[in-house]
Formats: sequence, C-alpha cells, structure tokens
Amino acid sequence: MTALICGSFAYDNIMVFQDQFKNHILPDKVHILNVCFLVPDMRREFGGTAGNIAYNLHMLEGKGKPMGTVGSDFAPYSEWMNKTGVSQDYITQVDDSYTAQAFITTDLDDNQITAFHPGAMNFAHSVKIPTNDGISLGLISPDGRDAMIQHAEQFANANIPFIFDPGQGLPMFDGDDLKLFIEQANYVAVNDYESELMQERTGLSEGEISERVQALIVTRGADGSTVFSGGNKISIPTVAVDELKDPTGCGDAYRAGLIYGIMKDMGWDTTCRIASLLGAIKIQHHGTQNHSFSLAEFKDQFKNEFNREF
Repeated sequence: MTALICGSFAYDNIMVFQDQFKNHILPDKVHILNVCFLVPDMRREFGGTAGNIAYNLHMLEGKGKPMGTVGSDFAPYSEWMNKTGVSQDYITQVDDSYTAQAFITTDLDDNQITAFHPGAMNFAHSVKIPTNDGISLGLISPDGRDAMIQHAEQFANANIPFIFDPGQGLPMFDGDDLKLFIEQANYVAVNDYESELMQERTGLSEGEISERVQALIVTRGADGSTVFSGGNKISIPTVAVDELKDPTGCGDAYRAGLIYGIMKDMGWDTTCRIASLLGAIKIQHHGTQNHSFSLAEFKDQFKNEFNREF
C-alpha cells in the first residue's frame, strides 16, 4: 500500500526585519507605498505541501510518494530528498521555470509580508495520477488550481480513495467546486478557519459535510482537533510542547499522521493522536523539514504522552 501525495514543492526564503513595519509605513501614504526593509537575517528552507507531508510520513516509515512539478533550480532540494530517502518517482521538472518560492519577511511583532511565486506549480495539471503503481490512498493538497481539480477527478475515476486538503488553496474555489471535491473525496481535512470558509461557500454545515465523506477532520490549533465520522464527533487533545518556535508546516505534519493511520486502519482516536504528536514535534523547530526522529523514538513519545501504544 502506497500513498500518493499531490501538492507543491517550494523554497521558503525567510527574512527577519529587526524593527516593526508600522514604524516605516505611513498610513496616509499607503497609496504611494515605496519602502525597503533591511533584513540581515535570512534562511532558505525546503518546503511545499507535498514535500513536507512526504518528509514526515517517511520518518514514520510509511509508504508515500509525493507528486508535483518543480523548476530547473530544484537540484539542492533533490539532494536533500536523496539524503532523507524521500521518493522522487513522481517529481516532474519544468524547464525554463523556477520551483515555487515564498519570500517571507517577518518583523519583531511577528507580522509578515509574503510574496509567492508559483513557478513550475502552474504546470502541475500536466502530470496525471498513476493508476498502475499500487497507489491505495491519495491526498490532494494545495497546488495549481487546475491540477487540484483534475487530480481529484482522476483519483475518483480510478476508485482510489483520497483526502481533500485544500489548505491555503481553498479561496481559489467557489461553492460548486468545493461541493464536487467533497462528493469525490473520501476524507476532508481542514483547519477551523478553512472549515468556516468551506461552510460559508457551500452552504453545508460540518455535520452535512461529514455525511458526504467517511470523515471530516478539523484542526483547531491549541484547542486540538475534531473528527466527524459516522455520526460521531471525536475530540483529539493537543500535545504539550516545551517551546513554540514555528507553526509553519504543522498542518502538513498532521496530514502525514492521517495518511499513516488511514493506511494502517488504526481508527480515528489513534490516527489523530499520531497526527497531533507529529504537529507538536514540528512546532518546536524552525522550518518545515528540520525535525527528525526514528519510528521507535516516536512510538516511545506516543506512549509517554497518551499512555498507550500503536
């Protein structure tokens, strides 16, 4: 059994401005804004939803292959994936294009100004879902709009169950689009804000969405997560952490736990606790792929946290 994780690969260029944006942006001059922020601190991280989810799943020794399109500048990321052992079977390089990139500047108040260049991600729809490689579970995560639509249709036509995880890509779709995704998907995973937006656009409540899928999973940050399945509502607690360093990528780590538990038929109570612990481990590290553990270490931590084994 192998999961196919459809989504983006991206470089996250993270810069820190040692001041506050509000001290340099005059409210009465925003219509002629022309500012420059000196950012002496900068780091470049490997990211993107497909890359992040596959990275976390691989550490759990789960079988998963990310699928996405990248640019001619992907070599450093490829070397990292070779080092970590994450599959590159379904990565397609687009010549004369950059890998998707985010340029994020954060001030001392944790405000952010972000520019995102989709680059090769715009060509993700040109890659089709493989139907002859033992794929038993799919995941649709944020990607090019056409790619998300077409890959969901391809999963459905091939009778491959999949998780619909729209993430930051949700605003690209109207109510009819989202209803079709829900009808095609077996599982829907969103955070609480995305859940509210999905309900607003579709006119469906969380209960009504859950009736159309095997499970609706809603993450709620510090308030844990909730699973709606089979008419039941299951509350999953958070995991206490020593230090909150960077929430970026926590949702992707959580999704890796969902994939792992679903493929092993562990039940939602255990599956989402695995997912919750993954998110907690990730939030204690900067970047989205800088945390590491062995499966044995993870199982020990799981037992200590929840007083049970899996």
